Amino acid sequence: MPSRRAEAAGNGGTDAACAACYQHTAHHGAIRQKRGRLQCSIGAGLHGRARLAKAGFVKESCTIAQQRLSIQDKVNLWQPFKGRRRGGTCRMIRIATAVSALALAFGACQTLAQDAPTAASKPTPAPAPFMGTALGEGPWDMSSAEGPIHVEVLTRGLVNPWGMAFLPDGSMLVTERPGRLRIVAGDGTLDPEPIKGLPEIYALGIAGLNDVVLDPQFETNHRIYLAYSKPNPSGADEQALAVARAVWDGGHELHDVEDIFLAAPWYGAQTQPERCCGQGPAFGSFGGRLLFDGEGHLFVTSGDRNYGEMVAGQDNHFGKILRLNADGSVPADNPWVGRDGARPEVWSTGHRNPLGLTINPFTGDLWDTEFGPRGGDEMNRIMRGGDYGWMSVTQGFHYNGEPTEAVSKVPGKIDPVLAWGPPSLNPGNIAFYKGEAFPGWQGDLLLATFTEGLLRYDTDAQGMPLNQPETLLKDLGQRWRDVRVGPDGALYLLTDMADGAIIKVTPAEG
Repeated sequence: MPSRRAEAAGNGGTDAACAACYQHTAHHGAIRQKRGRLQCSIGAGLHGRARLAKAGFVKESCTIAQQRLSIQDKVNLWQPFKGRRRGGTCRMIRIATAVSALALAFGACQTLAQDAPTAASKPTPAPAPFMGTALGEGPWDMSSAEGPIHVEVLTRGLVNPWGMAFLPDGSMLVTERPGRLRIVAGDGTLDPEPIKGLPEIYALGIAGLNDVVLDPQFETNHRIYLAYSKPNPSGADEQALAVARAVWDGGHELHDVEDIFLAAPWYGAQTQPERCCGQGPAFGSFGGRLLFDGEGHLFVTSGDRNYGEMVAGQDNHFGKILRLNADGSVPADNPWVGRDGARPEVWSTGHRNPLGLTINPFTGDLWDTEFGPRGGDEMNRIMRGGDYGWMSVTQGFHYNGEPTEAVSKVPGKIDPVLAWGPPSLNPGNIAFYKGEAFPGWQGDLLLATFTEGLLRYDTDAQGMPLNQPETLLKDLGQRWRDVRVGPDGALYLLTDMADGAIIKVTPAEG
C-alpha cells in the first residue's frame, strides 16, 4: 500500500482543503493541484484515481464530507463489483451527496455528482468538442496486445456517416446524417448516386438520418428500416424521432416507404420550455440506433431531446429504449403493456442519449452506450423494465459547467456497468467480437469513441468488462461513430467527420 501524502500546490486555503480532504476521503494516495484543478490519485488498492471538483473546492466543503463519513465508509465506496478483477477499469459506485464534490476521472472510471459551486468557484464552460483531424492515406500496421493489426481506408467521400448494414453480397448500406443513404461495394467503392425516395428528414446539428438495419427476412422481403429526425408536417418548428420501413430492390430508389413508429410528443423550438445550464437546443439527443434481436423484435433508442425532465414520465418516449415488432406493433410481453397512461413500446427508461446498441452473441444480453451531459457517459446492460436513472441520477455536469440537481444514487435505479468523465470520451456504437479473423478477441467488447479511439475490453463469461481497455486507432485522430464485426470477421468503423470514411481492420500479414 502506498504511503499517505498530500502534495498540494497552489494557494493557501486551497492547500489546507486539499490536505484535509485527502486525509478524510482518499484514505491513501496523493492529492495535488494540476492545471487549476485539485487531483487526487488513489492508490492501486482502490483501483483508480479521483479528481476533486474544482480548484475552488474550499475547506468548508471538505469539513462537511469529513463529518458525514467514517474512514471505513469511504473505503467501501471503491469496493470491487461482484468480485470481478478490476485492473484499471472500474464500475461506477455512486455515493451519497455528502461527498458529491468528488469526481472520478476518465482514466479511473467514474464520476460523482458535484456540490454547488461557490462564488470562488465559477462554473467552467465545456471545452470545444473534439472535431478530429484529417485522415492520412494509410494503410497502417499497428500493434495490439493480441498481435499486429492492419488498418486501411476502405471508403472515402462520406459526409458524417452514422450507421451501416451489411448486405448478403458483401456490400453495405451506409447512412449519412445530412439525409442520404449510400451504397458501398464490397471492395469499398462508393456509388456516387445516393438512394432516392427517403422520407423528409430534419437535418440540423446532430439531427438527421441515423441508423439503418435490414429486416431479418431481407433476402425474401427486401425491407430495410431507417431511424431519422422527422419534421412536424403541420409546419410547426418541432421534430420527432421516427422509424421508417421501406422496400429496397437493390437499385437507387426506395419503395413502399412508411413510418412504423413516431416518438411522442413532438418537440422543438416552438414548444420547448426555457432551457437552463447550456443543455443545448431541442433538436439534440435523438438517439436513433436500431437493432433486431434473434426473435424479430426491433429495438430503437430514443434520446431525451435535451429535455431530461420528461424522461421519468411514462407518457412519452424521451430517454427510452423501445421494443417493437417488425411492423411497428407492440409485443404483448413488453413491460409497460396495459399500464394506464404508459407508452407500451418502452423496454427500459432513464437514458439520456443512447447512441450504441448491441446484443452479446454469446449471452443474448442487450447492451447500450449513451452520452452523458458533460461527463457521465455510460455503458449499460439493459434489463426488461429497467430504470437507468437519468436525469435524477447522473455523474455529469451541465454543458456550461453547472452541477446538475441530480444525486449520485437513488434506490431502484440501475447503475451502469461502466461510466466515464468528466472529461467525456463520447461513446459511439459497441459490438462484441465473434469471428475467426481475431481469435484472441473472441467475446471481447469493442467500443467506438469520439476522443479515445477504439477501446477493446476483455470480458468474463457474462460479457462484463474485466480490466482496463486496450486503446486502438487513437493516433488516427478520428471521431469513431460506429463499429461492426463484418461477415468476414474484420472490423469496420465509421468516422463521424464531414470528410467521413469507412475503416477496415484485419490481422497484419506475417
